[in-house]
Amino acid sequence: MKIDRLMAILTILLQQDKVTAPMLSEKLEVSRRTISRDLEALCQAGIPIVTEQGFGGGISLAPGFKMDNSFLTAKEREALLAGIRGMDSVMKNPMEERLKEKFHIVQGNMPAAAEAVTINLASHYRDSLSEKIAVLKAAIQERRLVEFTYYYRKGTGRRLVEPYRVAFQWSSWYLLGYCRQREDFRMFKLNRLWELAGKEEAFAPREVPEEKLDSEYWFSDEIMLRARFSGKVKFRLIEEYGPSSFTEQEDGTLLVENLGFTNYPVLLEWVLSFGSSVEVLAPERLREEIKREAARILQNYCNVEDNRAVTEYPEKPEGTGTEKTKPEETSLTSGNVCDKLEP
Repeated sequence: MKIDRLMAILTILLQQDKVTAPMLSEKLEVSRRTISRDLEALCQAGIPIVTEQGFGGGISLAPGFKMDNSFLTAKEREALLAGIRGMDSVMKNPMEERLKEKFHIVQGNMPAAAEAVTINLASHYRDSLSEKIAVLKAAIQERRLVEFTYYYRKGTGRRLVEPYRVAFQWSSWYLLGYCRQREDFRMFKLNRLWELAGKEEAFAPREVPEEKLDSEYWFSDEIMLRARFSGKVKFRLIEEYGPSSFTEQEDGTLLVENLGFTNYPVLLEWVLSFGSSVEVLAPERLREEIKREAARILQNYCNVEDNRAVTEYPEKPEGTGTEKTKPEETSLTSGNVCDKLEP
């Protein structure tokens, strides 16, 4: 929509001292002619746009410019500040105060609702996350390579990447880039990305395939889970997938059907996090892998004392004396179970 594009242009101009029409055209994915019409519309709305021709020229806002309150409604200013605060939570150079100054927003004039919703996109690694986003943002704008150490399931590797986009998805930050080693576009999780360094070497931008700009491409539901959960973990299912993700049974258990996951390692880790509060019904491959993993876990806790337990039965009073009798049910940690395990 045109109004969204006008707001995007204005936000860019508020953030940067000077930009060029080609840069706006590429960033907003429209023609330069459209950018020219948008700039004219902003001028007609009372925004003092300054254009300079020639080397070192560009587009900027007039020095000392402040936005009149009538440009945005109270609800629009409220939404704008909430979004900016969210970005400030992970940015090295917060923009909220600068934005208030530019838009001539006085805190006392803001409705109480402006403080009702706050957004924090940071994590336990806030300082390092802010640094990473700053380095990646600069590299994306300058079309320069980045290099980093990446930790993945099968090990660790040093990657040389052409950065294209930083995105917040599924409660985590990701980098979309072209990996020189893999010779393909990859999505890298920022919390697994360390020793990040911007390189001096520039790169020629590639055309990112349309499907790889869609989060569904990277987070598709390729594996469907069917499982029965204990009622005591209902809060987790609701928190992570919502109340419509399961059907409550007469016995109090929760039946989950067709819950999608990207791959087996992610699914296995998630299911195991519920311990004995879940029984996988399908797929069969996952049931077998859980059995093997449970055996490996149990092996970690089997020791000499466990093995000796098979020959020592608990004493049970009977009549005038005492007899040693076998327990009705063998403990999972008893020695005979441990001896038969195959990791």
